[in-house]
Amino acid sequence: MKVTTAVAALAAGAVAAPSGDAPTPVKKVAARASCASAVTLDASTNVFKKYKLHANTYYRDEVNKAVEAISDSSLKASAAKVADVGSFLWIDTIANLAKMEPAIADTPCEDILGLVVYDLPGRDCAAKASNGELKYNELSKYKSSYIDAFVKTIKAHPNTAFALIIEPDSLPNLVTNADLQTCKDSKSAYEDGVAYALKSLNLPNVVMYIDAGHGGWLGWDANLKPGAQELAKVYKAAGSPKQVRGFSTNIAGWNAWDLSPGEFSKASDAKYNSCQNEKTYISKFSAELKSAGMPNYAIMDTGRNAVTGLRKEWGDWCNVNGAGFGVRPTADTGDSQTDAFVWGKPGGESDGTSDSSATRYDSFCGKDDAYKPAPEAGTWNQAYFEMLVKNAKPAF
Repeated sequence: MKVTTAVAALAAGAVAAPSGDAPTPVKKVAARASCASAVTLDASTNVFKKYKLHANTYYRDEVNKAVEAISDSSLKASAAKVADVGSFLWIDTIANLAKMEPAIADTPCEDILGLVVYDLPGRDCAAKASNGELKYNELSKYKSSYIDAFVKTIKAHPNTAFALIIEPDSLPNLVTNADLQTCKDSKSAYEDGVAYALKSLNLPNVVMYIDAGHGGWLGWDANLKPGAQELAKVYKAAGSPKQVRGFSTNIAGWNAWDLSPGEFSKASDAKYNSCQNEKTYISKFSAELKSAGMPNYAIMDTGRNAVTGLRKEWGDWCNVNGAGFGVRPTADTGDSQTDAFVWGKPGGESDGTSDSSATRYDSFCGKDDAYKPAPEAGTWNQAYFEMLVKNAKPAF
């Protein structure tokens, strides 16, 4: 049964974060002046109904630079609109904690700043493309130099609302790639690290979603319950923090929201996975989470999932060729368990390099359905960005 490593290989650089370049300074927007009171988010409610996901300054700057390089006037006009779309900012290294202050200064009071917590020891234990800076035995450094600093910055800005995605791919890897030595080595650091993050970031102006992969990963019938139990285990180890709202799905992924029949419904092993789209996955996984005793509302990444039928296998995650920008962030999902569609992955930033001689080369980035050439994970790929704009649904 295809429920383990072959499927879960999309754990890898599919969630590759922005590059570690030094953040560029930005000007404080005038809207900040009116943020006079502290924010208190009620995590028992859908905060995306009140706050708009912020179009953070870093992705906006990347898009604006990309627009300057486009000569076609029609494409240029469409691409320029991407800069105004709300998206999550990846804080993927200790050095990139410095990006938080300028991003906060740029966030108006009616917006919520989306941040991805992504620097676990032994990060992405099942692949190479987005391995992190910390070794599996550097948990103390993760806590003191990364999470504690993260917390300090948020505490310094009680008047700003924050939505956090907690460590993409980490706990799902422990469910499906437990046989890999790298994941065995990382297990305790993952569980302890995520629990520490949840407990430490349990602040009034924060709402948190723990990453749960997607329907092609933990959606397999044999993975649903173990996956939910793993998340709930860590949530409880953190003391069941009240600012945890639920889970995130399809982060940097390609799965459709409600395509029926599903993209891989005719595969030989489809009978082992009833979650052929993310809507079904959220429904089934949220039910398992409820049984396991954890909050069970979801956010789903629709940033690059506009075009289906591109992948040869469900596990193909790297720079899928022919992809397009998907539905813009919104709280109007039509589903009571799904708080919002969000843009989790900054479209245009590479999932991993196609250079087979590179140290961080992952074979998934060399597959037939992967776009080539592609630079290192997190590095801007102009041609890929233009393709996402051209194939966007709805169109810009």
